[in-house]
Amino acid sequence: MKIRKISGSERFDAYLISAYCFHERIEDVEAQRERVEAETIEDWGAFAEDGTLMARIINNHFQLFVDGQPVQAGGIGAVSTLPEYREGGAVREIFRELLQEGYRRGEVISALYPFKQAFYRKQGYEVVTFQSNYEFRPAVLSEYSFDGTVTRWNPGEKVDAYLKIYNQFAANYNFAMLRDENSMLEHMKVKQLYKEGKFSYLFSKNGENIGYLIFTDVRSDPAAILHVEESAWINREGFYAILGFLSRFEADYGKIQLPLPHGIDLLRIIRSPRAYEIHKTCRHDFMVRVMNAKKLLELIRKPADCDFTIRVTDELIPENNGVWRVTGDSVEVSDTSMPDLVVSQRALGQMAMGCINPDEAMLRPDVEVCGKEEMLRRVFVEKKIFMGEHF
Repeated sequence: MKIRKISGSERFDAYLISAYCFHERIEDVEAQRERVEAETIEDWGAFAEDGTLMARIINNHFQLFVDGQPVQAGGIGAVSTLPEYREGGAVREIFRELLQEGYRRGEVISALYPFKQAFYRKQGYEVVTFQSNYEFRPAVLSEYSFDGTVTRWNPGEKVDAYLKIYNQFAANYNFAMLRDENSMLEHMKVKQLYKEGKFSYLFSKNGENIGYLIFTDVRSDPAAILHVEESAWINREGFYAILGFLSRFEADYGKIQLPLPHGIDLLRIIRSPRAYEIHKTCRHDFMVRVMNAKKLLELIRKPADCDFTIRVTDELIPENNGVWRVTGDSVEVSDTSMPDLVVSQRALGQMAMGCINPDEAMLRPDVEVCGKEEMLRRVFVEKKIFMGEHF
């Protein structure tokens, strides 16, 4: 088996593998060939001894926020193996090469949407609850209103106002991606506005843009559904503007589906006599991996008097194995044989990114607190999480 990056005409072979495995239908093969072969995305393949491409994985490059700072990250996608080559370890071997390459190019975090959590735990990834979904009738929001300016976006118009709000909003949430105009447009664009039923609205008050809403119109029996794809706000008035605008649709939709970042619980703050009608579910089909333990420990927000030692173990990235002394302004190699905290890199990913609280962390079998528990509880706190990208 040979593992390497692929390019040129091989990209189309890789695309066909994913199309086959994900049951896609290709209407215009040649048009897709031209598009795929021109891509520059990082694409990895596993080749059999006879040169046949057996499996592929894409590693998307972007920046995401860690405690308010944008850092280099990778997003794993298109993980697929032809059925005749499955259970042969092709994907596992790609991950070994891909993860080392990601470490060398400066990635701090890697993330993915798993088809099977147990499989990706073997590659060092761990589960993240990243979104809460709320479903309710529009009447639940009857006590909210908005008297500011509402402006609908039309295809071809600029997205800079939306982008500014998004990046200001995203900096408050771990995992949120730093966007540019093109990536913002990807979330808003439509080919045929009314055929696709996708709409974007900007909310302003006293001349200031304070929030936005992107939703789709889902027709189903017995009543239509307003499905919010994304919302963002810069202050309390912006959040109330979103709820007030949604309350206007009581005559149009039977239900509203509203996703919110993990850490913003609508049930705790909703002002409504019908709050008990809200149905809440959580999404945990997302996983994270530490790519560089030392850099992540340097980046996370810590108290000024921070001082503890930590041992990290990583089966696939040897550079992450070690003991570090972590202080308020530095992370240095330590030679202590009795660190305050012993963790796997899987647990470190959850703890450093704020995906779990200290009590949950200490229930993990791969977390051992040996000292300075009070300090560790102040460092590894639960944080707000948002991920609005798909890869």
